[in-house]
Amino acid sequence: MEERDAPKADECSFLGRQAVGGKPAHTESKEDRGTGPESTPRLQLPMPDLQLVRLDHAPALLAFERENRAYFAAVIPDRGDEFFTEFDTRLAQLLEWQAAGTDYFHLLVVEGGEVVGRVNLFKVADGSAELGYRIAQKAAGQGLATAAVRKVRELAVTDYGLTRLRARVTLGNPASRKVLEHNGFVAVGELTLNGKPAMSYICELR
Repeated sequence: MEERDAPKADECSFLGRQAVGGKPAHTESKEDRGTGPESTPRLQLPMPDLQLVRLDHAPALLAFERENRAYFAAVIPDRGDEFFTEFDTRLAQLLEWQAAGTDYFHLLVVEGGEVVGRVNLFKVADGSAELGYRIAQKAAGQGLATAAVRKVRELAVTDYGLTRLRARVTLGNPASRKVLEHNGFVAVGELTLNGKPAMSYICELR
């Protein structure tokens, strides 16, 4: 998963899985419909409101996680039942980290208050942070991930004073790599993520 509330450390950089052509993809993210590095996907729906997570988001956020649990678990380790039974405690911990400035947890909220995605910056230190996101199945394939990452990248500079972002994605996930590349990330090295070959990315913000 993409947040620090993930059950295992090596899950921290999950880039949200989406679908292509309405079918589930066997990767963390299949959102990008661009045809190549020069093609940046256009958002095909109104951009949801990007909000820092708050306590009153709890019901909508829990619904998002429940509704998409199987969708996400098809490609990354499942959170487990404990995540849901102890959700309030975990959310309180995220809010503490956010208040301390070590993490910034963003929600994509549509009209009516429904959460359709999460885009997070975590492990914030020395002007750097790690990026992760996940998008709801119903919002997949519409350019939302690329647009949301772009917005959070801007906030990283204007609101959080960061100069570098990091991300990790499996090699079997070309769509997620495109999302990063469309947002100025450059591959810098190989690693293992959730037992699979992966690539580490860096985005210099200044």
